[in-house]
Amino acid sequence: MNTWLQLIFYFGTLLLLTKPLGAYMAKVYQNERIFLDPILGPVERFLYRLSGIDSKAEMTWKIYAVAMLVFNIFGVIAVYLLQRLQGILPLNPQGLGAVSPDSAWNTAVSFASNTNWQGYGGETTMSYLTQMLGMTVQNFVSAATGMAVLVALIRGIVSVPLSSPHFENSKMGGQRGVGNFWVDLTRSVLYILLPLSLVLALALVSQGVVQTFSEYQTVSLIQPSAGNEAQVIAVGPAASQIAIKQLGTNGGGFFNVNSSHPLENPTPFSNFLEMLSILLIPAALCYTYGKMVGDTRQGWALLAVMTIVLIALLGVAVWSEQSGNPMFAKLGIDQTQSATNPGGNMEGKEVRFGIVNSVLWATVTTAASNGSVNSMHDSFMPLGGLVPMWLMQLGEIIYGGVGSGLYGMLAFVIIAVFVSGLMVGRTPEYLGKKVEAYEMKMASIVILIPVMVVLLGTAVALMTEAGRATIFNPSAHGFSEVLYAFSSAGNNNGSAFAGLGANTPFYNIALGIAMFIARYWLAIPVLAIAGSLANKKKVPASAGTLPTHTPLFIAWVIGVIIIVGALSFLPALALGPIVEHLMIFG
Repeated sequence: MNTWLQLIFYFGTLLLLTKPLGAYMAKVYQNERIFLDPILGPVERFLYRLSGIDSKAEMTWKIYAVAMLVFNIFGVIAVYLLQRLQGILPLNPQGLGAVSPDSAWNTAVSFASNTNWQGYGGETTMSYLTQMLGMTVQNFVSAATGMAVLVALIRGIVSVPLSSPHFENSKMGGQRGVGNFWVDLTRSVLYILLPLSLVLALALVSQGVVQTFSEYQTVSLIQPSAGNEAQVIAVGPAASQIAIKQLGTNGGGFFNVNSSHPLENPTPFSNFLEMLSILLIPAALCYTYGKMVGDTRQGWALLAVMTIVLIALLGVAVWSEQSGNPMFAKLGIDQTQSATNPGGNMEGKEVRFGIVNSVLWATVTTAASNGSVNSMHDSFMPLGGLVPMWLMQLGEIIYGGVGSGLYGMLAFVIIAVFVSGLMVGRTPEYLGKKVEAYEMKMASIVILIPVMVVLLGTAVALMTEAGRATIFNPSAHGFSEVLYAFSSAGNNNGSAFAGLGANTPFYNIALGIAMFIARYWLAIPVLAIAGSLANKKKVPASAGTLPTHTPLFIAWVIGVIIIVGALSFLPALALGPIVEHLMIFG
């Protein structure tokens, strides 16, 4: 299929699904009747009774934050213990032993924080039980946590009254609440993530994605060689984990090479479904946001910001990879695109997917805080590798993770509104709520913490012997690999540049700390913004109110995002992919 037709078909399908799914999720979070109520309603109520949860009790932002943190910390502990004890636990047909303490810590934080960075090979490290009870469960609840925090922020913006039909006023000292974390978490999993994952898993199985509890299979080679007549093929309950890893913008692969593995992603159709599912919920949540604030134009405006930035950077990456490598040209290698030759830089890419689908996946997965791969980003051209790296460094807001991407984008919107208000000399307002010093401080924390984590982590790794010991590529490319690793961990993405020995005590501990900070030190200020806005009265719109749904505002937000990203990371990028590009083409 023509390059541009493939891209148009992908984005066209995505946008067609945005409104119906977004409207459905708005009904879920506003507790309106949906078609799944007769089936899942009794299950939901049973879970509340079993857990002792009062579904009508509303929480202040502080209580909401504590509930979120406690739940996620228990998730970290549970996944850590599963890995350390898997050698004596059931559903381990290969007899895999305990995971090392540093790797278990890294993986536990990674999956609980929706990062899903992997410093291990799944088929040689994790038992079936660990994959299912640890990784797959966290794929659901970590995604639901991000969605819950977003919904709390939306409630803060629209100021759900204390006499809300959804919640009764508990003793909160007269403060307005932002919802109930346990209800938001449960409804996100039960009514959104589980049904979508079931449909996608069945579709993937139909394409050949493996789903079995059988032991690894030994098969005879078609062309055996001396001493090598058979091969062991790793299998397992993969399809169920692949479905939620994509829908929940998790990204952790069941197998070591992730979605380039033929049993995770066997066909072009499975490739399309998985790529589509990566952006599906983040895109639909923009429409959900518009519905919940009572003005769908607001949601479409935010989706426009995300899509414009993504398509622009995607164009750079496709051009860079399709143009090929001048080093290969000097060797007489034909890199011309034709009906029989994919052309361009095919190093590290699957022939069955080609350049366009490989670059599209690399761009989508790093835009969406997903982290799964169907090609090796380390083999991209310098500018092709810069694009996914910079998408992460922008704060994972160009679609971003489910929930977390949109609440990160709203932090940029608050800053854009505040700056524009100062420029015209009036108190900034967003959707009828005044944006004051407190909101600006919290939004600044949301934007600056990932920058600090990425740049300080990279600096420490390059300054210490333990950090430099496993950089296997010299010069600018080795710097890019370290910068990419901390950009991935510091923005909860999870993809890797490869070429860096990251499964060491230094990187396991350092990246684990980065992932923990990047997830929870951002969620807490977002909830603080929600609590602050929830207690503010709405200001009637006037002639001086800044419209936040117009093309002008869309362009202004894009400008703020690019300026912040450029000022924060341009010096570091100049030492890595930019100088490497000049070395190759200079």
